[in-house]
Amino acid sequence: MQNNKYLFTSESVSEGHPDKVCDRISDMIVDSYLSKDPVSRVACETLTTTNKVVLAGETRGPKIDKEEIISKVRDCIKDIGYDQDGFSWKTANIETFLHEQSKDIAMGVDSKDNKDEGAGDQGIMFGFACNETEELMPAPIHYSHKILRLMAEDRKNGILKGIEPDSKSQVTMLYENEKPVKVTSVVISTQHSKDLDQEKVKEAVIPYIKKSIPKSYLTDLDTKEIYINPTGQFIIGGPDGDTGLTGRKIIVDTYGGAAPHGGGAFSGKDPTKVDRSAAYASRYLAKNVVAAGVSEKCLIQLAYAIGVSKPLSIFIKLANGDEAKVDMVKKIIEENFNLSPRGIREMLKLNNPIYEITSAYGHFGRKPTNKGEFTWEKTDKIDLFKL
Repeated sequence: MQNNKYLFTSESVSEGHPDKVCDRISDMIVDSYLSKDPVSRVACETLTTTNKVVLAGETRGPKIDKEEIISKVRDCIKDIGYDQDGFSWKTANIETFLHEQSKDIAMGVDSKDNKDEGAGDQGIMFGFACNETEELMPAPIHYSHKILRLMAEDRKNGILKGIEPDSKSQVTMLYENEKPVKVTSVVISTQHSKDLDQEKVKEAVIPYIKKSIPKSYLTDLDTKEIYINPTGQFIIGGPDGDTGLTGRKIIVDTYGGAAPHGGGAFSGKDPTKVDRSAAYASRYLAKNVVAAGVSEKCLIQLAYAIGVSKPLSIFIKLANGDEAKVDMVKKIIEENFNLSPRGIREMLKLNNPIYEITSAYGHFGRKPTNKGEFTWEKTDKIDLFKL
């Protein structure tokens, strides 16, 4: 067999990245409405810049007072860790322009007795799984997320001192015959206090590479290929350093570029929007296929039309050599899973306030919780797929 070698890179951004601040706030709005009424409709966009937050979008459901929303926005900013001159949970100017959902959209989605509820929009959604990690995620994005997640945990616990909320990571891996073999470079850029010079930043951050990536992948990593704040100091960060918007990190949110993306963002959208719910469903299906041992990789695409209940198409791609199994996998899916918008929500219990936690460190490869979060990461259907 030909030894196919290549390098592949994925990046992650922390919860303090300006775009992720916006994703967090938008998902908090979704949770706020669903916690009061599980059939609420929300499409919320957030913009952040120097000491300012602007919310806009459409909702349908309970009346939530503006001051309550503003207070919850401040709680998000405080939890992320921003109390800086240019962006503070205490002083940020927060404006909300949420208004009622369009009746035309509602008409396409609603139906009599909710029996044939249509999709909230047209679009294509992809789900992917592979056996490169225990979480059945591509290795570069998984380790990129883990570096920043562990840094954030220690920063909030007071262990990692002088490091501020805005960070980015990037992991490059060498693949041979479609398998990750070793890490060839790591990039970490992190905001820090003015009291920390770059040598101190390196000393603080480099240990998180070893904490996050298995030793077997790091044995040949040249220290020259570890880049920490390669442009120099990074003191001004977060929304003070760069404007943030909801939905601009869709590759970070999914598979780090290792699989296609349909183009629709997740954060700020209630689960009637198939951009979110069908992407979760396709990941759920793909993960169970791989967990069942059908194939080392599985890619699933679902396509929808606004107002139409069932998917227009189901596309399945397995690892090379497993193509003969595709028709059987598709038949199992069609016979055992209701992939209408309502069917997906009921199957994965999506009408619950479970979304704020998804806004950073990836929507996939996470552990299901006893609060009902990340239900799409369960591997409880593997018996169906054992061919």
